[in-house]
Amino acid sequence: MADIYQEAADTIVNANRAGAEEVAQRALDSGIAPGDIMQNGFVKGIQEVGELFESGEVFLPELMMSADAMAGATEVPNAALEGGAAESKGRIVIGTVQGDVHDIGKAIVIAYLKANGFDVTDLGRDVAAATFIAKAKENNADVIGMSALLTTTMEEQRKVVKTIKEEGLPYKTVVGGAPCTQRWADQIGADAYAEDANDGVKKIEALLGK
Repeated sequence: MADIYQEAADTIVNANRAGAEEVAQRALDSGIAPGDIMQNGFVKGIQEVGELFESGEVFLPELMMSADAMAGATEVPNAALEGGAAESKGRIVIGTVQGDVHDIGKAIVIAYLKANGFDVTDLGRDVAAATFIAKAKENNADVIGMSALLTTTMEEQRKVVKTIKEEGLPYKTVVGGAPCTQRWADQIGADAYAEDANDGVKKIEALLGK
């Protein structure tokens, strides 16, 4: 089983979307749980890519290709989860805020959320505050997740939270990303701060009473 987990991780490092989808399907066919292949395989790969990007060994185009491979890998187990008897724990819309094109952390969070039974809509990168609100309404979301990797883009998170409060909208808000802290979440009135993907799942489960 360790071999297929490593193979899954390698498809992400090598930005091989077709390979990732094939490994994901093979894992499911062999009886591996969707959450297991995600967390023990593909998430390990995307984390490795993130580390390589931070150390300057891979660059933004490769990073985006690996994120695309991760999206493909996620779709297969997610379809299996949707086809099963398990009911969605909640609907999440998530994106990287306007002015910011970092994607890797968000991809990891999405993989964890989907593996844990949430219905997730990925809004992508460089997402305007108004788009977060519009998509939350369109998808009847429970939670809006906002990632910011630059101190210059953190204010976009504040805009979303401010709009929700001013319009009396029902969405819970979770913020995350390297420069974000619990203090920042408290300052802007967000409902939660997620330190990493695993913490994000726990915080969202707590917010929704799951």
